[in-house]
Amino acid sequence: MRVGRSSTLGARDVRATSAARHGDLAELGIDPDDLPDGLVVADDTGRVICFNAAAARITATPAAEALGRPLEWALPLEDLEGRRWWQLTDPYGGLAIRVGQPERNLLLPGAREILVSARYIRTKPTGPVRRVVVSLRDTEARRRTERSHAELIATVAHELRSPLTSVKGFTATLLAKWERFTDDQKKLMLETVDADANRVTRLIAELLDISRIDSGRLEVRRQPVDIGAAVGRHIQAYVAAGQPADRFLLRIGQPLPDLWADPDKIDQVLSNLLENAVRHGEGTVTIDVTASASPREGEDTGTSVTVSDEGTGIPEESMNRVFTRFWRGSKRGGTGLGLYIVKGIVEAHGGAITVGRAPGGGAEFRFTLPVAAPAYLA
Repeated sequence: MRVGRSSTLGARDVRATSAARHGDLAELGIDPDDLPDGLVVADDTGRVICFNAAAARITATPAAEALGRPLEWALPLEDLEGRRWWQLTDPYGGLAIRVGQPERNLLLPGAREILVSARYIRTKPTGPVRRVVVSLRDTEARRRTERSHAELIATVAHELRSPLTSVKGFTATLLAKWERFTDDQKKLMLETVDADANRVTRLIAELLDISRIDSGRLEVRRQPVDIGAAVGRHIQAYVAAGQPADRFLLRIGQPLPDLWADPDKIDQVLSNLLENAVRHGEGTVTIDVTASASPREGEDTGTSVTVSDEGTGIPEESMNRVFTRFWRGSKRGGTGLGLYIVKGIVEAHGGAITVGRAPGGGAEFRFTLPVAAPAYLA
């Protein structure tokens, strides 16, 4: 059943408020097929008078077959214990004070699970039911979210087990047999404990970042950032750790616009991209810093940083999964959360990040940030 657009939308403010309160889609000029959730409406006899496109998709029942049928035929629902839901709830013959059913998981034929809620419309508080309005939602999106959370918990548990086992083992050994070890042996054990504690700290920081990104609460504290100098510091750290200096090529295009960003979070982005290039790539790691068009509407100028290597690169079929959770590529190791966090940080700055194939054949990551200067500098 389609509800056409009303031609009496005068006194819009008063009518829209009343229509919204009473669920009058016709008064609002809304077609039920435009609703994102399934909508099924039954009249006072229990016959279906509305069965929108989302309901047809979710139940795999054509609207033409459902219209005019009894509600329990159009929606043959069972609870998770196999009991028929309409017999249990009895909307037309149950308690006169009931106003509906809260959302719950129910089963369609074939044990396909959906989310169902119902509202009983009465002309007066304890009068007979004039309409039963049922809302249907597919559970696939929720299942994907639950699977993602389960994978995150499993990954974290796995990543925590190894360093915590090491920390516990070495500390217990040192406490029990301190006098038996030489100073060099004690130092080696404590260095291992320190490294594993740092690993746990990094993992906890990643989890906090993911929580803030998923909830939209990732805070960006903007300050002037010298992006070229920031890249240079990371390169110097790698050289100090034993990487050959000629493995890195830093090219800075001039002039660069003044960049306002969160320096700690930009360091986190650079650290992750350079670590990926060093660990998983081969040959020279090239970093290009240039001025570019801003990714944000209303701004002309932005700053781009491109990190590329000369390794085997990322397969084309994996390109669209690089920034998802747990993507690790062909080489295992790590939590697979780093690039997901990188994307979240860049987007929190109003920027954009892409992945592609470098001229040398390796992977190429490019992120662009808007200048984002404070209003008083404009």
